[in-house]
Amino acid sequence: MDRWQKLCGIVMVGALAYQMGAVPFASAADSALPPKGGSFYLNLSSEPPTLHPITSVDGYSRTVHGYVLESLMVRDPETYEFLPAIAEKMEVSKDGMTFTFTLRKGITFHDGKPLTASDVKFSFDMIFEPEYKAVHLQPYYENIEKAEVVNDYMVRFKAREKYFGNLESLAIMNIVPKHVYGDPKVSVKLNKSLVGSGPYMLESWDQGKKITLKRNDQWWGRDLPPFHKENNFEKLIFRFTKEETIVLERLKKGDIDFEDGLTPETFIKKMVGPPWDGKIQKHKVENKVPKSFSFIGWNLQNPLFKERETRRALAHLLNREELNKKFLFDMSLPATGPWYQQSDYADPIVKPIPFDPKKAGELLSQVGWADHDKDGILDRTRDGKSEKLSFTLLYASKDTEKYLTIYQEDLKKAGIQLQLKIVEWNAFLKVLDEKNFEAVTLGWGGGTVDHDPKQIWHSSSSAAGGSNFISYKNPEVDRLIEDGRKELDRAQRIKIFRKIYRTIADDAPYLFFFNSKFNLYALNSRIGQERPTYNYTVGSSYWWLKKE
Repeated sequence: MDRWQKLCGIVMVGALAYQMGAVPFASAADSALPPKGGSFYLNLSSEPPTLHPITSVDGYSRTVHGYVLESLMVRDPETYEFLPAIAEKMEVSKDGMTFTFTLRKGITFHDGKPLTASDVKFSFDMIFEPEYKAVHLQPYYENIEKAEVVNDYMVRFKAREKYFGNLESLAIMNIVPKHVYGDPKVSVKLNKSLVGSGPYMLESWDQGKKITLKRNDQWWGRDLPPFHKENNFEKLIFRFTKEETIVLERLKKGDIDFEDGLTPETFIKKMVGPPWDGKIQKHKVENKVPKSFSFIGWNLQNPLFKERETRRALAHLLNREELNKKFLFDMSLPATGPWYQQSDYADPIVKPIPFDPKKAGELLSQVGWADHDKDGILDRTRDGKSEKLSFTLLYASKDTEKYLTIYQEDLKKAGIQLQLKIVEWNAFLKVLDEKNFEAVTLGWGGGTVDHDPKQIWHSSSSAAGGSNFISYKNPEVDRLIEDGRKELDRAQRIKIFRKIYRTIADDAPYLFFFNSKFNLYALNSRIGQERPTYNYTVGSSYWWLKKE
C-alpha cells in the first residue's frame, strides 16, 4: 500500500450503512502496467527506535509499517472513497453501532500462516492490553465495546456509543498476526522484527545504516486491480540521514532516490542547476493531504508556563513574518491554532499571534515579571520563592536551529534567557514520554481529513505514552471534544471543533510556528511516475524503475 494512508493517520468520517465492492479508481486500469523490479532508495531522517507494530509511536517506524502492515480497507487516492483490502466487504448497521467485515480468503502473513478473523480481533484487543502501551491509539478505539469472531473470515465489532470515527478507525487498523505478537511478554521484545501481510516484508535491519524491505511475491493484491499498479520495486531500502547537506549529497550520488518534506529554503536556494534540473527532478505540488505544522510546546507542569499571559507573551516575541520570508520564502502560513488552518475544522476567524514585543512586555508585567535585580533577566517572587524567566528548549533537528537562534535573540532583548540544546531523536522521544523537559520544538503531521483532537488535546491523553506530553488540561476543551466525537453530522461537528480551535489558540499551550502550503520533494529521474501528485497522496507506491 502507499505510505500516505498510514502517514495521514486516522481519518474520521461519519457512520454509514453500505457495502463496498472492488471498485478501482479511474486511472488504475486505463494504461499499461508499469515494469516490475529494481530497488528504490528512500531516506528516514532518523532511525526508528523500534518497528513493533503497536508500541512504536514515531513517524519513521510508521513509514516502514505502511509497506509491511495492512488494514481492512484503504482509501482511493483520488476520490477518498473506501476500497476493499484485507476485507472484501464491510457492512455498517443502520444505527451505526455494528460493523461487520468479511475477509478475503487465502491471505497469508509473511511467515506463511493464514490471516483470519482471530488476527483481526487480536489486533483490536491488544490496543487495550497494558503490556503493549498503546495509549496513543486508544482514543480512536475506546468507543468500540468488543470484537467478535463470527467465523474464520468474518469479524463483527460492536460500539458502546456513537463516535464519528468508529468506522474509519476500524477500517484502517493495522492487522498483525496473533501467533507472533500474542504473548505480551514475548511480543514487547520484538522490536527489531516486523511481520505483516503487506506487499513488502522485512528482509534486514542493518542498525545505524539501513532497513531493507523485499517484495512479497505471495501478496494477495499483486495481480488484482487497482493494486496491480502498485508496489513495483523488488526492494525498498531506507537509509538514515538527518543532516540536510548529506541528504542532498546522497541525492546527487544516487544513494537516495526520493526525499520529501524538503524545506522551502533548500528547494529554492540549494537545489539550483545540475543535477537539480535534470538527473534529479524537483516537485512543488498542492493537494488535499492534511498539512503538517511546527511548534514549541511548553511543559505546563512547569510553574514558568502555567499562566496564559506568560505563554502568549512568549508567542508575541516570535517574529514569524521575518522567519517566513527569510527561510520559507512565503511558502508557509503562520500557524493560527492546534491543527492546520486549511482544515474545515480550523476556525478561520482565528489569526496568528503577531510579533509585538511591547504587548509581550505588558503581559509579562501583568503577572509580575520584571528585572528587579538589574541582571538583564526578568524575575519575580511568588509564594515566597524567587524565580527567573530562564529555560532550556530541546530540539532534535539541526535545521531548526536557525529559527531558534533568532527567537533566542528576541527573547534576550525582552529579558528572557533561552538555552538551546539539541538532542538525538531516540533520546528526544524518551524525554517526551517522561515529560522531562521545560520546552521542546517539533512538529505534527497533518493528521486527519476529518479531524479528532482527542489524541493531542484531551486531558486523558496526558498519561504516560500519550501525545498530550505538555499536560494541557482544560475542562471546557475536554467537554467539547467529547461532545464533538459523538456528533455524526459533519457540519455540526465542525462548529464544535472550531470552538475547540479558538479556545486552545487563546490558551497558547503551544507556540504555533507554521503550516505547510505545499509538498516539496525531489525524485531521481530514473524513477517513473504517472503524475507528480494525486488528490490525497503524491503516490509513491505507484512509481517504478524506468527501463534503461
